Amino acid sequence: MDYAVARRRMVEKHLVQRGIKDPRVLEVMGNIPRHKFVEDALQSQAYTDYALPIGEKQTISQPYMVAVMTEAAQLIGDEKVLEIGTGSGYQAAVLSRMAAQVYSVERIVVLARRARRILDTLQYNNVHIKVSDGTLGWTEHQPYEVILVTAGAPDVPQEYLSQLAPLGRLVIPVGGEDTQTLRRITRMADNTYREEDLLLCRFVPLIGQSGWPNE
Repeated sequence: MDYAVARRRMVEKHLVQRGIKDPRVLEVMGNIPRHKFVEDALQSQAYTDYALPIGEKQTISQPYMVAVMTEAAQLIGDEKVLEIGTGSGYQAAVLSRMAAQVYSVERIVVLARRARRILDTLQYNNVHIKVSDGTLGWTEHQPYEVILVTAGAPDVPQEYLSQLAPLGRLVIPVGGEDTQTLRRITRMADNTYREEDLLLCRFVPLIGQSGWPNE
């Protein structure tokens, strides 16, 4: 399979034709080998536009949703980004090519280790991974210009708001366990928060102290 051709088709069909406009998002996602972030048996499906299982009841998000969230973050290149939910490591890889540093929190050890191995192999060296309760953020490196959450939250954890830099953006799915609304929250200069609802979406649940219980 010619993965380079598959990536170009993915960008044109699933991103451009569906309204993704940020040229940096399109370029980065046209270059990153998404097939490296899924199991060998699923690599032929890596550039289709749907989520794929990565084990531990988790998924790698569909390319369109990765693009939507990354575009919503409004990155210019010098940001420090907090990602909640490392998962396969693919979203972190995309962010790493669009920001200065990426700090990613994953609660499942096996996924964190696998993502670390893939990212190291591909030399995405500005991604830092911690195994912890992602609903608490990563206080040591705050504040963050961008916080991007790749799991659905019942509400917006206060921890994220407090770790967001002035004029920083939080992109997070909020709602029920089955369907959420992707929301962008901007911390204004006067420390108020502006909220924008972007689209309906469906993510695995955000589990932790300030999220859903681990049942």
